[in-house]
Amino acid sequence: MKVAVLQFFSWPERRVPLETVYERAFDRIAIMDSSGYDAVWLAEHHFSTYSVCPSINLMGTHVAARTKNLRIGTGVSLAAFYHPLRLAEEIALLDVLSGGRVNWGAGRGFDRVEFEAFGVAREDSYPRFHENVEVVLEAWRSDRLTYEGQFYSFNDVEVLPKPAQKPHPPVWMASSSVEAIGWSAQYGYSIMMDPHSSHQEIGRKRAFYEEELTKHGHSIEGRDIPMARLLAVGTTHEEAEAIAARGAQWMFGSYLSPDLNNVISDLRSPETRAAAEKTRPDNAFDAAQRYLNEVIIYGSPEEVADKLVQLEEEISLNYLLLAPLSHTSFVLFTDEVMPRLG
Repeated sequence: MKVAVLQFFSWPERRVPLETVYERAFDRIAIMDSSGYDAVWLAEHHFSTYSVCPSINLMGTHVAARTKNLRIGTGVSLAAFYHPLRLAEEIALLDVLSGGRVNWGAGRGFDRVEFEAFGVAREDSYPRFHENVEVVLEAWRSDRLTYEGQFYSFNDVEVLPKPAQKPHPPVWMASSSVEAIGWSAQYGYSIMMDPHSSHQEIGRKRAFYEEELTKHGHSIEGRDIPMARLLAVGTTHEEAEAIAARGAQWMFGSYLSPDLNNVISDLRSPETRAAAEKTRPDNAFDAAQRYLNEVIIYGSPEEVADKLVQLEEEISLNYLLLAPLSHTSFVLFTDEVMPRLG
């Protein structure tokens, strides 16, 4: 099983200076560079504290200068918001400066605020994303680019530099919905799978992806399929559960569903759970409890390692894209879980 980290630059409640958020991430990346991790995938977001990393190309260059072994993934380039030639240039430059260590992940984006601020209509986002991906790949493959599309047209443009990896860096599409998975499979793109679906949902989506690949004449053999999973590791099960609950509370409050934010906090102990159940709707508890039990992997190092081995067998988890919910989780995973995975 390959292991990588989906690196957010979250700034919860702005409790520390933003520079501290970055320095903590760089310390973690330095550990990863010497600990057998495959890659760090940098999360691009805009206009929120969920991940204060508006330029993964700039951040990736900084990471490249501080590491020797890690591959540098874009997790993901929000391609619909870019001019495609600028995106092709910058990712290629990052690949050159990193010595050919780039994994290019691209996605449409989902946040209403981002679409509105960048002036991209949601109804245009899928065709714009698809076209921009096509332009980037053609720019890398062609000595000079000539292209005619719905949003862009180019005539005999030399796009430089070309990537260090030939013909270009390995490519993944962020694919959460059935429609997105079907499109990726149709064109033979490898996919990255989201952190918020349950393990069973991820397994079903992967099976569907493999079926669609085969239907369109492509093979799944030799592909890495990163599956993003939220992990909380503690010295005891109870400690890990508390970390998982805090992480889920942050996810719901800042990103998924603010209405369920307080519900998550009420699940931390049997006492608060019993008291809160009397006043909160059952469906809210069902959703919150499901997220803790079916989406987040948490427990002692031994429990987490056993769960990952189980998921490797059940849903073909051959590339874990780890999103640790605390620094303790990252340290315990590195020191005690990874050696158990072999």
